[in-house]
Amino acid sequence: MADYQTIRAGVSATDAAQIDAGLRAHMNKVYATMSGGMLITAAAAWAIADLAVTNDPTGATMALRDGQYLTGLGEALYATPLRWVVMFAPLAFILFGWGALMRRASAAAVSLGFFAFAALMGVSMSSIFLVFTSFSIVQTFLVTAIAFASLSLWGYTTKRSLSGMGSFLIMGVIGLVVAMIINIFLQSPAMMFAISALGVLIFAGLTAFYTQEIKTTYIAHAVHGDQEWLDKAAIDGALSLYISFLNMFQFLLMFMGQQQE
Repeated sequence: MADYQTIRAGVSATDAAQIDAGLRAHMNKVYATMSGGMLITAAAAWAIADLAVTNDPTGATMALRDGQYLTGLGEALYATPLRWVVMFAPLAFILFGWGALMRRASAAAVSLGFFAFAALMGVSMSSIFLVFTSFSIVQTFLVTAIAFASLSLWGYTTKRSLSGMGSFLIMGVIGLVVAMIINIFLQSPAMMFAISALGVLIFAGLTAFYTQEIKTTYIAHAVHGDQEWLDKAAIDGALSLYISFLNMFQFLLMFMGQQQE
């Protein structure tokens, strides 16, 4: 891992000042890109949920609860095998598409790919508006935002290397995914509670780890002046933090969310 002070000590005062300014601009780009993705996800989730549910039984295809019905779109997304495609499409994109995009595409194309992924994630997450009240969703989002900001700040400022912790946490993510797939068939409330608790802890740790990794990656490559690579690295860092935030939010929603009656 590149050490910030070591690199600064090895360059002139002018170059050190440029690294400082570049790092601030780089981190601002990471957070701005992540925030843009979050806005797209929220808008897509709300729009799809709004189109999927109606209070008018005329033309509705099936009842959701008293006074609410699924439209044709809602039934297709949530009550047919298409729901599995919607559920796993974001994961498939990350596993099979993102790496190739980073290697072969320009920074502009990578940015477009990130925002397309954010929209796809919004479609995948739209069902939370059918399950939880709007108030509890907003409340959980605010709690997640405060926790995320604190953890990211700690990851940015700490002098302790988090690389070892990161490797352990990424292995934990793999275990979480496997457990969640198994629980789709078991439908065990106790197992879901354990998954949610571990999920919050794992993605809280990954928030700090990814923030430090973004910082150290920039510092290690800033002196080479490859702006195209740095632009792509900023988008990749934004994706990592975006995924950590959304997963923390979803797992916290399992604890804090109030379900609609």
